[in-house]
Amino acid sequence: MNEKADTARWDQRYATDDYVFGTAPNAFLASQAFRLQPGMQALAVADGEGRNGVWLAEQGLQVLSVDASDVGLHKAAALAAARGVSLRTELADLGEWDWGRGDYDIVVAIFIQFAGPALRRRLFEGMRAALKPGGLLLLQGYRPEQLGYGTGGPKEAENLYTAELLREAFAGMDILHLHAHDSEIAEGHGHHGMSALIDLVARKPEVSPAE
Repeated sequence: MNEKADTARWDQRYATDDYVFGTAPNAFLASQAFRLQPGMQALAVADGEGRNGVWLAEQGLQVLSVDASDVGLHKAAALAAARGVSLRTELADLGEWDWGRGDYDIVVAIFIQFAGPALRRRLFEGMRAALKPGGLLLLQGYRPEQLGYGTGGPKEAENLYTAELLREAFAGMDILHLHAHDSEIAEGHGHHGMSALIDLVARKPEVSPAE
C-alpha cells in the first residue's frame, strides 16, 4: 500500500459536508454496549469521521480515535463537540504507529479492511499488544462473499476476513463471539445494502506470556 496515496484518497473522500458512513455507530458495536463500563479506556482504530469513537465516548468511555486522515479526524472532533462529549484524536500511520502495551480495556476495529495481509498482520499484532490483560477486542469486517454484493468495502479479496483467518490471527485470545452473517446495513452512503459480514469479540487472557 502506498500510505501517502491512500491517505490522500481518504482525505478526498471525507472532504464533504456530510458524513460518508453516517454519524450513528456501527450496529454490531452498538449491540455490544452491555460489555462496556464508564471510565474504560478505549482505542478506536482507523476511526475515520468518528461515528464509533464518539458513540463510545457517549457511553462514558475515555476514547482515543486514531486515523490516517486529518480531514476525517477534524470531522470526528466536530461530531464530538456537537454531541457534547470529549474525544481525543491522533493522526497516525497505523503501520508505523506505537500501539503501546496494555493501555486499553477496549479496542474497536470496524471495517479496517484497507489493509492487505502484511499490514493487517501488523495491525492485529498492535491491537493485541494495546489491550490490557482481560481487555476486549470488538471487530467487524467483510467476508469474501461481499465482493458479490458490492455494497461497500475493498475490492481486493485478500483484504477480507474469514472465520479461520480471525481464529488464527487471534490465537491465544478467548473467542467470546464469532459470527458470520449476511445482513442489511445502512451506514451513510459508504456502506449500504445487503452485506457479507463477520463479527468478533475476543478477550485477551488475564495472564499472557506472549505479551
